[in-house]
Amino acid sequence: MFRFFQIVCYLPIKTLFPSKVYGKKNLPKGGCIIASNHTSNLDAIMLALNTWEKKRYLAKKELFERKISNLFYTGLGCIKIDRSKSDVSAIKTCLKILKDGKKLVIFPEGTRVNNENMQLGEVKHGVAMFACKAKVPIVPMFVSRKPKLFRKTKIYIGQPFELNEFYDKKLPQEELDKASLIVEDKMNELRENVLNSLTKK
Repeated sequence: MFRFFQIVCYLPIKTLFPSKVYGKKNLPKGGCIIASNHTSNLDAIMLALNTWEKKRYLAKKELFERKISNLFYTGLGCIKIDRSKSDVSAIKTCLKILKDGKKLVIFPEGTRVNNENMQLGEVKHGVAMFACKAKVPIVPMFVSRKPKLFRKTKIYIGQPFELNEFYDKKLPQEELDKASLIVEDKMNELRENVLNSLTKK
């Protein structure tokens, strides 16, 4: 299903919303979490079309409400999560994916943020929690701007890092806050490096 999605959608979406991913070599082999800012519902689609390896994506349940969109996002590899509660089923699915050595893409702001300076919104605890429980690296990703028709969008993948100081520990609120702050700092570091390099050009 995923390969069918890539083949069918590649030409029309790449033509209408051209995009390029930089830093693909930074993606480690095996399981990891890709933590990205979130500019639009096209973020996951553009990553899927620019990288061959299948990834799974954590997505809000509202995207699955219509039959066509349900088929589309399921084919893409999205995992439905109910953000209004602690969705135990989605959490277990994500942990299994990571422990099976697969890649999971999460937008830790929890919603789309598209301000003038591409500043991150509040980073939620999900990335840190999954990374610590599954003991996998985190790879920051930065989408340079919201996709628009016929305007090229650049996506940057940064260096992986680990939260190994939190492995095999209980994760109360205070510890999750500390771990999530590291995630936020790494994502902002990538954002600043990208914006600085773009300014110099």
